[in-house]
Amino acid sequence: MNAFSFTTVPSLLIEYGGARRLGALLRERFSATRLVLVTDRFLHSSGLLAPALDSLAASGWQVTVIDDVVADPPDHVVLDATARAKAHCAEIVLGLGGGSSMDVAKLIAVLCASDQPLTEMYGVGNVKGPRLPLVLMPTTAGTGSEVTAISIVTTGETTKSGVVSPILYPDLALLDAELTLGLPAQATAATGIDAMVHAIEAYTSVRLKNPLSDMLAKEALRLLSANLLAACRGGNDRAAREAMLLGATLAGQAFSNAPVAAVHALAYPLGGHFHVPHGLSNALVLMHVLRFNAPVAAKRYAELADTLGWSPAADASDEIKAEAFVRKMEALVIETGIPRTLRDVGVKETHLPMLAADAMKQQRLLINNPREMTEAFALDIYRAAL
Repeated sequence: MNAFSFTTVPSLLIEYGGARRLGALLRERFSATRLVLVTDRFLHSSGLLAPALDSLAASGWQVTVIDDVVADPPDHVVLDATARAKAHCAEIVLGLGGGSSMDVAKLIAVLCASDQPLTEMYGVGNVKGPRLPLVLMPTTAGTGSEVTAISIVTTGETTKSGVVSPILYPDLALLDAELTLGLPAQATAATGIDAMVHAIEAYTSVRLKNPLSDMLAKEALRLLSANLLAACRGGNDRAAREAMLLGATLAGQAFSNAPVAAVHALAYPLGGHFHVPHGLSNALVLMHVLRFNAPVAAKRYAELADTLGWSPAADASDEIKAEAFVRKMEALVIETGIPRTLRDVGVKETHLPMLAADAMKQQRLLINNPREMTEAFALDIYRAAL
């Protein structure tokens, strides 16, 4: 066995309805008083946060809500939110929402406790710390951000940059599937497919893949593939929602150690230029990247097909099993009913060279891909997805 390391959050709590007693749960673990809750405006105005806010107040927490987070958060949103958190004299940061809210919360926790500027944090291993205590609670089953050491920020007009550091792991990740009930089918599908991509890319990553990440990726993919359609069809299907949330978290633990690759690299420009939600961006290029990688990743795809019971026969070749895996994934994506082509989200043929050039800027991700990705190959994949 090759040497490997594996890192994850120090504490993970899974409790249906946990948001309703959030104040007491945090009081058991932290002695602080002044808490900043980072979220988005829709969650705040919709009333979804009310039980959590009521519980925090009942346990004596002094709470400031920062609800300025938007999808693909620009760096100025991070800096403005940090200024507000500092003005509140924040002692603990709670990120409650989708991946963007949790990503912003991670950076606020560091920026409030450190003199290091955000511009020096981009890249891998550049965060010096320290940071404030940090708690993360997802409201979608997708990004896995609650258990990753990664924060994605939009820099400039369209470019996404990553901050990657073990300092960004939260002290506590709290999973309450009740917060995901009623999520619309399209959002459920897009975020669920995002989580599946995390599992697939972690399992096929050529860097840092290890037995623990493999185990998590397989179990994540099993949970997600078995429950995605049920969650899309039944917004209040508790069992499906709990399985999806756990699957997304397991996938997050997998890819935080065995990093994602070309699907994400080609998805990022779609978010930057066309404001396509991250999960949907992944779904739009997924099948085409899988087929591109298949000539060198057939063994890994075959293993996943065996895990999911998707192999046509136990003694079939890796290539046949891999093709079955790709076809089954494609059928699952189609059955969710989400948009299937780049044209569906406003992309035109003339945009493709720009997208391909931008995808090449994601070398942090592309070095993990099982097959070398060039700009010409990226252009071919975008054309196939158009």
